Amino acid sequence: EETYTNITQKCWEVFVDLMRNVTASELCEWKVISRPYSLLQACLEGWADHLRYGYPNALAEQYIFQSHHRYFHNCTLEHQVYFDPPEDVLLAMIIAPICLIPFLVTLVIWRSKDGKAQ
Repeated sequence: EETYTNITQKCWEVFVDLMRNVTASELCEWKVISRPYSLLQACLEGWADHLRYGYPNALAEQYIFQSHHRYFHNCTLEHQVYFDPPEDVLLAMIIAPICLIPFLVTLVIWRSKDGKAQ
């Protein structure tokens, strides 16, 4: 565990060093921060696997949370966030097709018995 603790500290130091090259206006741009962030995650996960420590783990999560708190806490989503519809709308969307299927089956059976072969 001590070995992993020391290595994760090195992973963090590399991440902080890479983030020094990122300006404040670029902190929320994924194409800019994806490389350092992905390297941090790969370092934490790779060494955990190598040392058979297990991933995710509390120490790795601590560094991920620390990165978000330190660098990305002011980032907001630019895209609209979609939520589930209200329950009454959702219920109608579920029940309508369920009720429609027996009606259509009945209609097909009724039309096939009633009509002559053409």
